[in-house]
Amino acid sequence: MKKWTKAIEINATIQQVWKYLDGSVENMQKIMPQVIEQKPVKITEEVVGSIYRQKFKEGKRTEEYDIETLEYTNEADKKKLKVGFILAKMFDITALYELNKINDTKTSLTYTVTTRPLKWYLKFLLIFATDKTVVEFLERFKKVAEAESGR
Repeated sequence: MKKWTKAIEINATIQQVWKYLDGSVENMQKIMPQVIEQKPVKITEEVVGSIYRQKFKEGKRTEEYDIETLEYTNEADKKKLKVGFILAKMFDITALYELNKINDTKTSLTYTVTTRPLKWYLKFLLIFATDKTVVEFLERFKKVAEAESGR
C-alpha cells in the first residue's frame, strides 16, 4: 500500500472550498476535470454508505466505478469527506479531504490518498509512484477556489 498526505492553505472560506467536494458535479469538475459524470446509486440519510457511479476520462479511455462515502463530517469549522473505490479492478483507492477553518477567509485542506494493489504483481508499480499527482491536484484546487472567491 502507498499513502500520500499533503496540506495546503486556501484563501477562501471553508464553505467555498467545501462546495467542490460536497456540491454539484459541475463544481467537482472544476477541480477534477476528468470526471465526466456522477450519478447517485444509493443515498443514505447519514451520507456515510452512499454510493455514486462516476465516469472518469483518462486520455482516450473512460473508466466507470462506484465511489462509496466512508466518512462524512459537515460542521461550521471542520469538514471531512472520505471516499473509496476500486479502480480498473486493480487498485483499492481511498481519498480523504479534511477542511479546517483557519479564519473567515482562509481554509486548511489536508488531502490523503491511499492506493492498495489488488493483485500481487501491481505492487511493483507502486514502488515508482510519486506524490506528483497529489501536489498538482492541490495546486489546481487552490487556484480554482481562490479565483472563484475573488482572492
